[in-house]
Amino acid sequence: QVQLVESGGGSVQAGGSLKLSCVVSGLTYPVVCMAWFRQASGKQREGVAAIPEEGNWQLYGDSVKGRFSISRDKTENTLFLEMSSLKPEDTAIYYCAADRGACSTPWNDQTWYEYWGQGTQVTVSS
Repeated sequence: QVQLVESGGGSVQAGGSLKLSCVVSGLTYPVVCMAWFRQASGKQREGVAAIPEEGNWQLYGDSVKGRFSISRDKTENTLFLEMSSLKPEDTAIYYCAADRGACSTPWNDQTWYEYWGQGTQVTVSS
């Protein structure tokens, strides 16, 4: 059974930092494209960042560019999201997503991703 388990969420003041992790287990084949999405209360889920298997490039949503950094450890099947200069509008549930195919265009089309985690809450207070 494929599982994506996020961790690292919590509460932080504006301007602070958090690092999220997502561990993938139960796969007998590698996942190629991985991404982070988030959903704030009352809003649609939006793409935060995506990264291919080799990690040699990254894509970011406009609202997080320059503040967030996505990375992955292939040997540990783990995806990371380093978040800095956090703002209250970053408050949301953050989800890890993965697919066996190459990152598609548009990368933030959530319907394309096959596997999803349960999410981790990030709360930023002003």
